[in-house]
Amino acid sequence: MDVEAQVEQFRENFNRMKAEVHKRIVGQDEIIDGVLLCLLADGHVLLEGVPGLGKTQLIHTLSEALSLSFKRIQFTPDMMPSDITGTTLLVEDSQGQKQFEFRPGPIFAQIVLVDEINRATPRTQSALLEAMQERTVSVALTSYKLEEPFCVLATQNPLDMEGTYRLPEAQLDRFLFKLHIAFPAEDEMLQILRRTTSETVISIEKVCDAATIQSMRQLVRRVPIAEHLERYIIRLIRATHPDNPDAPEMTKQYVELGASIRGLQAITLTAKIKAMLDARYNVAFEDVQSVALPALRHRMILNFEGEGEGIRTDEVINHILESL
Repeated sequence: MDVEAQVEQFRENFNRMKAEVHKRIVGQDEIIDGVLLCLLADGHVLLEGVPGLGKTQLIHTLSEALSLSFKRIQFTPDMMPSDITGTTLLVEDSQGQKQFEFRPGPIFAQIVLVDEINRATPRTQSALLEAMQERTVSVALTSYKLEEPFCVLATQNPLDMEGTYRLPEAQLDRFLFKLHIAFPAEDEMLQILRRTTSETVISIEKVCDAATIQSMRQLVRRVPIAEHLERYIIRLIRATHPDNPDAPEMTKQYVELGASIRGLQAITLTAKIKAMLDARYNVAFEDVQSVALPALRHRMILNFEGEGEGIRTDEVINHILESL
């Protein structure tokens, strides 16, 4: 299959996945696009929004449409790391002999929904780090490989809500995107009301599988990007660091810690997907700018002055994009 046919097939698969999710999810185009971008870029997603906006329904519907194994983990303050990764038990076989046997936890799935991730303690949250980065789980000196494709989609409540813990910076950096889910408009609420309070049963078709997802991921990495675009992304990342002499004044005034190398990779991979979805075979500046906010907003830490004045990282990123 030639390149043009592969890109067209990529777009068709993407649109079919999006259409299936829309059967149950009203609106939220930007959120659905962001989740699919992360999945195809081999990354993880952090979804932030108040309860009841359909975050869990979106992820469950996606796993159905992609024919991938799905597990849901509800984080609570008393949860332990072994509740996620699994544990080794001493069991007795049919012949009466005792031996250790590993019982895998819910992290052993292809689509893992981590619900209300910031309701668990940082110790429990950190149990996800190895799985998200290395695609392995280590229990009792033994490492277990996770099945590909593997994607963690975590939801969190706003930090000012009671009973929540701030996610460690190292864990935040493992998420490719952070997406903010807005409250639906009036017409969208009307559609939601009618769908959820009637006898209508919405069935989801399986429009993709693991092999197709892996193939699409490989194609993403083959999309060319010009050196001047690569240097533009590098300047963008460097401009988030207050100790960089070329950083904008807003960065120097309000930012304590800038984005990491993972931010560089996140922007590049998702910009390549954006190019293919627009039927182009190379990355443009517009592709980079369209993914900068979700790729960087959780990778920047504001200083005391920034937090005190109510500055949002989105404002700093937009200022950087304008200055570049």
